[in-house]
This record gives sequence, structure tokens and C-alpha cells, in this order.
Amino acid sequence: MVKYKDYYQSLGVDRSAAEKDIKAAYRKLARQYHPDANPGDKSAEERFKEISEAYEVLKDPDKRRKYDLLGANWKNGSDFTPPPGFGGFAFDFGNFQDMKGSPFSDFFESLFGQHFGPPSDTQGARGFGTRTLKGQDTEAEIELTIDEIALGTTRNIHVSGPTSTKPKTLQVKIPAGVRAGSKVRVPGEGGMSAGGGTSGDLYLIVKVKPHPHFTIEGENLVSELQISPALAVLGGEATVTTLDGSVRINIPPLSQSGRLLRLRERGLPRLKQTTRGDQLVRLKITIPTSPDPEETALYERLLEVEQNKKQAAAG
Repeated sequence: MVKYKDYYQSLGVDRSAAEKDIKAAYRKLARQYHPDANPGDKSAEERFKEISEAYEVLKDPDKRRKYDLLGANWKNGSDFTPPPGFGGFAFDFGNFQDMKGSPFSDFFESLFGQHFGPPSDTQGARGFGTRTLKGQDTEAEIELTIDEIALGTTRNIHVSGPTSTKPKTLQVKIPAGVRAGSKVRVPGEGGMSAGGGTSGDLYLIVKVKPHPHFTIEGENLVSELQISPALAVLGGEATVTTLDGSVRINIPPLSQSGRLLRLRERGLPRLKQTTRGDQLVRLKITIPTSPDPEETALYERLLEVEQNKKQAAAG
């Protein structure tokens, strides 16, 4: 018989608490009781292990549901024997790694200890190794320019670290071809572990800075090219800005405003590939804001021709 562990009480939340409230409670207590913030304080270390164990179960909806199945067996401080068949639940604790001894309570081990890990070298084929918590993964945003996305870059980022450690600067390589929302993993720079395990990972979530010439659509870049009515009607060449510099592009005759022209392999690189997307050039027909006398005369002649055509068609 072992003592029942009330994980909700450990985190100071109700049994109906939302996931975000459980996470907030854990973070607050973890900062307060982290061993780095309480060097040499064994009681703080034990409290940190207690809240880490509680959070490991309650943070995951499936694990929490299975824990809640204890139902009538729940009573703080009561002796506890797992109900028949409870051992059939296999908990997949992917954030654990092998170590000697277990950081978990007898209650935790009585429920889940036999289910996570291959046989250890010291216990033989019938025994199961114990695992220790890996630190929590953390996230932060990193804002990149389109040029940095296209070429890849190296950035220095500042990490605050645990309460009693000094901030540090990390040099992180960003591969070419990432997109908005991509996650760049920085191993071992997340939350620290209880019980001597490895730290979690830091994930940098990519945001893209606005660009004066380009927008992104998938792997393609989209730019706008302003052309005159004469060029739209007669066709000809125009200069377009690309990531690789300016290029000349052919404007087909009778092009309408909004038409898309494609520049092959002028877009963004595909992640971990040598190929690139395309650049789409959207045509926008613009009229002169200050036409000179010669232009004005030509537009007057064009208007006269258009009116004569209408009269002839109507007549």
C-alpha cells in the first residue's frame, strides 16, 4: 500500500482546472522551487520534484484522463492500491531518459513505473529501467527578413536562463528555406530538469518582416510591376526587381491589369533542397499623374478615336 498522490493539490489547482491554468500554476511553482533558485535546499528540491511529477501527468489530456479514472479511489492521504486492470494503461513518457534510481514517488511508480522503458542492463530481462524527467521545451519568436529566409543566416539570441543564472548569448544557424511558422530547434536550451536529467529544447518560431517589394505565397514570391497603358496595349520589355537583382521581363501585348507573369526559379528556396520556387509578377496599369503636352495630345487623339469607334458601332 502506498499513499495516494493528489496531483491537483500539488499544483494548487481544482480538478476541473483548464490546461492553461495547470501550465501557469506549474510555471509559477517551478520558478519558486527550482534547485538553481534554492541551492542546497533539499525541501525545495523535493517540492520541485513533486510539482514536476504532477505536471508530467496533468499536462497531457490523455494521461490526465487516465489518472482521473481512479475516481472513487481519490482521497488525499489515503492508502492506495491501483484498481484491477489499471496497470493495463501504458503511458508514453517521451521526455524521459535512463538514470540510476527514480525521481518519482512510490505512488507514481506503482501506477506507471512498469510501463516506460526497455529492460535495464542491471535488472535483467524481467526488470524495467527507471527514467527521469527531461526539462520542459520552451518557445520564442525570431523575426527574419525575406533575404535571410532565402539565403539562411546566423543570429545571436539572448537566453535568460533559470532564476539564479546569468543570461547568455547563443549563436543559432537558421537554414535557408524556412517559412513563417517554422520552428528552429536549439537542443538543450529549454527548461532545466528535475533529478539530474537533460534540459529541454528551445524552439524558435519564425516570423517574417514585411518587405518593400515582395510578399510570400507558399514557396513563391509575389511582386507588383507598374506599367503604362501604352506598354500594356503594345507590349514590350520592363525591368523587374528580384532577389538576385534586376532582370528584364517581356510584357505581352494586350496585357490586362492584374495579369500574373512567372519568373521561373526566382522565388524562395525549398527547405533542404537545391531548387527554388518562382516569382510571380502582378501587372498594374497606371496612368501618368503629370502628362506633358505631347502625351496629353496623344491621349486626346486616342480619346477621339475611341469615341468615333463607339459612334460607328452605334450607327
